[in-house]
Amino acid sequence: MKHIRSLLAALLLAPLTAVHAADVRGADLFRDSSQPVDVRVADLLSRLTLEEKATLLDHKGPTVQRFGIRSDQWNQCLNGVKWDRPTTLFPTCIAMAATWDTNLVHEVATVLSDEARAIYNGWHLNPNEAGEHKGLIYRAPVINIGRNPYWGRNHEAWGEDPFLTGNMAVAYVRGLQGDDPRYLKIAATLKHYAVNNVEADRTALNASVPEAMLRDYWLPHFRDAVVDGNAQSLMASYNAINGTPNNINHWLLTDVLKNEWRHEGFVVSDLGGVRTMVAGHSKGTMTYVDAVAQSVMAGCDFSDKEYRENIPTAVREGKLTEARLNDAVSRVLRVRFRLGEFDPFDAVPYSKIAPNVVCSAEHRDVALKAARESIVLLQNRDQLLPLDKSKLKRIAVLGPMSNRLVLNNYNGQPDAIITALQGIRDRAGKDVELLHDDGCNVTGGGREDTGIAHAADLARGADVAIVCVGTDGRVEHEGRDRITLGLTGAQEELVKAVLAANPRTVVVQMSAGPLTVPWLKANVPTMLQAWWSGEEGGHALADVLFGEVNPAGRLPHTVYAGEAQVPPQDEYDISQGFTYMYLKSEPLYAFGHGLSYTRFEYAGLEASGTPLTVTATIKNTGTLAGDEVAQLYLVPPKSDAARPRLMLRGFQRVSLQPGESKQVRFTVPDERLAFWNTETKHFDVQRGAWGVNVGASSSDIRLQARFIK
Repeated sequence: MKHIRSLLAALLLAPLTAVHAADVRGADLFRDSSQPVDVRVADLLSRLTLEEKATLLDHKGPTVQRFGIRSDQWNQCLNGVKWDRPTTLFPTCIAMAATWDTNLVHEVATVLSDEARAIYNGWHLNPNEAGEHKGLIYRAPVINIGRNPYWGRNHEAWGEDPFLTGNMAVAYVRGLQGDDPRYLKIAATLKHYAVNNVEADRTALNASVPEAMLRDYWLPHFRDAVVDGNAQSLMASYNAINGTPNNINHWLLTDVLKNEWRHEGFVVSDLGGVRTMVAGHSKGTMTYVDAVAQSVMAGCDFSDKEYRENIPTAVREGKLTEARLNDAVSRVLRVRFRLGEFDPFDAVPYSKIAPNVVCSAEHRDVALKAARESIVLLQNRDQLLPLDKSKLKRIAVLGPMSNRLVLNNYNGQPDAIITALQGIRDRAGKDVELLHDDGCNVTGGGREDTGIAHAADLARGADVAIVCVGTDGRVEHEGRDRITLGLTGAQEELVKAVLAANPRTVVVQMSAGPLTVPWLKANVPTMLQAWWSGEEGGHALADVLFGEVNPAGRLPHTVYAGEAQVPPQDEYDISQGFTYMYLKSEPLYAFGHGLSYTRFEYAGLEASGTPLTVTATIKNTGTLAGDEVAQLYLVPPKSDAARPRLMLRGFQRVSLQPGESKQVRFTVPDERLAFWNTETKHFDVQRGAWGVNVGASSSDIRLQARFIK
């Protein structure tokens, strides 16, 4: 290997004029699949002209004709593969986070990558019939922290906690990239690196973050996905951190990512990332040549047409070194070689995934499972749920979210959508009459007065009323932060009217970000959080309503009690009151909250050893089978520095039959007990007495112990 690395290093430093001499060598070594990847990358690099290298760093550039290398090799698959034909649609990522089930997330991501490879294989085998061409570099997952409930892209992310997000990210990335030791199934791209969760003025935004908070809260989940998940790519976000735009942030892209975390893949700018440097952050004072040169030198390897158009000039003017350019091209090519692009098609094991897996019945079953596991039972006073179908003659299904499904920007179009109305109709049976009215719109306008009155009339004549309320892309979406945490339009008035007409009312929240609805919590007996739930969401909801599935979803974020409880959106120091870790008063619903149709008891807590090992026994003491999500929270020792009141450091979803007991075990390595030391510039393990809390949520702690570190 030593001579291979020497060859690669020599080529990275070689002058670009040497390329033409390399062209006259014998057979193309880069096409020899028996050679190590680094040798093949170095060989191809030596043959490329300056302009060809620049072209290969444009994500939508033209084909490099001399070698037949396409540049447009990327796509999206956040909760469904984007294509010009139907693909399987899963719940949004915030919903998948609510499953607290990394095995399920891995299963979902495996389906996504199966369909992505199947589309690629179909195009390769029959390009005239396979539809839109898609490559194998996918821009997912989004793992930005949902620090602020107003953020418009909460549906794309995995909640407010870096430990939960990091575990979900590792499972998702591994599901996308596969487990073959040689070949990648597809390449995952982590978005958006880093400190990105404000949509307003995002192309010129500067996030001011204390150094310790940056290290302890804003970066650990990215580190997990890179180091433990081996994600092949990261996307530099539009914003700046402490005055330096991320696209030219050498500390972020090179010092931390490539040197500290030893990332071997590549960094891509967000779409228009170079343009934001010119028109956004610099307000027109930076040239495109300078923006491109500074971006590449900082560690941003891959971008838009600005790279293709300006890299040659940047090199010739001495603003971009040949060594850094060659490193960038090598990083991109290494991923593409590992995807098997330069090998015989049949040599890649993933080439055997047939196009008929797309939208298969098996994949739809996984979508149903994910939707079922994501549903959170927020409250169930008087045990209205589960409903007994044998005692129901008439059900009113009401609300503006009752017969629709919300999509996001980064999934495909599903084959068939099951709304709440359709799902309840399918599961209730032909002997149950369904009454339906939207009642009002999500954002207001239309026939509010008459619609609400009619919905209340329908509820009055029904055995039970199901009211589906929530948000859509007009309320929270990319480019649009929320302006209120409450229900928009006349939705709360609709709930009040229906509840007054029929006390047997179930409210189903279908939103991405948390809904601050104190009146509903105080007055509605039964409430579920069902998210934007994918193609099988309606069936999943009906299964929970009728007791075919015992809900066990848990909130991956805090639901604040009031808008005054939330710090300003430009406050990035979460110790000022953000998240369950630093919340200064009681929330509406706590991080990790979720109820069940059965009951669970906790006992036998033990905590000891290095690494810390925590065990406890959980017993289902109710009459129904169900899942419990056991959660481990640590309480750090007292310190002069701001420290969380609780830190999630373990979780496990377990299935238990009535009367059954199981032991859960958590292992906490020392690195999870460390905080950033701004003086030594290292993570230091916090010494002293730690609290160990195990329970059903961050506010429902069942067992407590201490250990001395």
